[in-house]
Amino acid sequence: MRKLYIYLLTSALVSIVVLGWLIDIFSEQTLEADDNFGWQSTLASGVAKQTARQPVALRADYISTLSDDYGLAISYKQGDTLAVPSELKEQMLTGKGLILEDEQGFYLLKTNQALLPDYLELRLDKPAEQQDNDALLTLLFYTGVCTFMWFILSPLAKRLSVLTEAAKQFASGNLSARIATDKFTYIKDVELTFNRMASQIDKLLAENKLLASSLSHDIRTPVACLRFGLDAALEETEVEQVHNILTRMEKDLDQMEDMLASYLSFATLEQKSHLLNFESTDATTYFVSLIEQVTPKFKNAGLQINYEIEPHLSICADLHWLARAVTNLLSNASDFATQAVLITVASDDLNIYIHVEDDGPGIAPQNWHKVFSPFFQEQSHRNRSGKSYGLGLAIVAKVVDWHHGKASVSQSDILGGAKFTLTLPCKAK
Repeated sequence: MRKLYIYLLTSALVSIVVLGWLIDIFSEQTLEADDNFGWQSTLASGVAKQTARQPVALRADYISTLSDDYGLAISYKQGDTLAVPSELKEQMLTGKGLILEDEQGFYLLKTNQALLPDYLELRLDKPAEQQDNDALLTLLFYTGVCTFMWFILSPLAKRLSVLTEAAKQFASGNLSARIATDKFTYIKDVELTFNRMASQIDKLLAENKLLASSLSHDIRTPVACLRFGLDAALEETEVEQVHNILTRMEKDLDQMEDMLASYLSFATLEQKSHLLNFESTDATTYFVSLIEQVTPKFKNAGLQINYEIEPHLSICADLHWLARAVTNLLSNASDFATQAVLITVASDDLNIYIHVEDDGPGIAPQNWHKVFSPFFQEQSHRNRSGKSYGLGLAIVAKVVDWHHGKASVSQSDILGGAKFTLTLPCKAK
């Protein structure tokens, strides 16, 4: 939008300055009164000479008689009644005299050495072509301003129509509607924001649809178990058997609670994206602290966790959510590793790279692009963890996206299992 403001301000200033300058030039050329009143100046010079030959006491009456006889708007003025600079008074002695303008039109002041300090005033009618000159100049000025503004604003109107059309398509259900940006547009920020908004809405709707589909599918099993258990308990006569059935039903309810909590937590995750609090901290201290948090789980599983962290490296991120993403990866690695897990943190001029590798079975290459999708689980990995619903890696991908980074998976060259990589910009955007 800053580009738009600059263009509008610049166009307004340029149009006013340039048009004002052109109109001034035109006005000076068209309002040369000296060229329009040549014969009146000659007449006034002759009358002034005739008046100077009259006695001083009779000059006013002489001019009044000439005015009546010839129908001239001419009068005799005393010199002390004229309040103009001396430079202008000297022009009254020239052949053309001094021409001034007031609301009624022009008037000519003329004198000579013999007539000084008195002078003659001849009222002049404004030429017909000059009477409408002010209105014409005003019309030209506003026409020029409108032309300049149209030239500047027509591309903006075109881009706004493109934006409006894309918004209408998106509102009508075409969620793939996007704006093809143009480097010459004034509202590039608005267009990019619309595209990001549309992509985000499309993604959220897809996730919600997937969430509803997965929840309706996954919840059927525990609900069916509860139904069978309830029927069995109603038919069972032995108290001990009823107690066993109720115990299994309690486990099914716990599973349903865990499932619903996980699904609802993921569904409300996007609402927390605007609450990010970016901070800078030492990478070694930060990641060692995360490793210490998960160490008990690794010891219980008989696994060894190693790390290689670039020294003197500073990381800028929302430390809480980044910790959530990294611990999810470490927890995921502990579920599939057989002996060891390795976490590596390194950087270059642009990005920080966080690698989490294990020596487990790995992930099939054809599924690398799916592993960060919500509710995705490889068939060979299902039920490896009793409370896994395929949301851990989806949360990792979302957190990395909040940081304008990228999450990817490949095969570990060191341990042979899966290798997850989080790429984060060195500076928070």
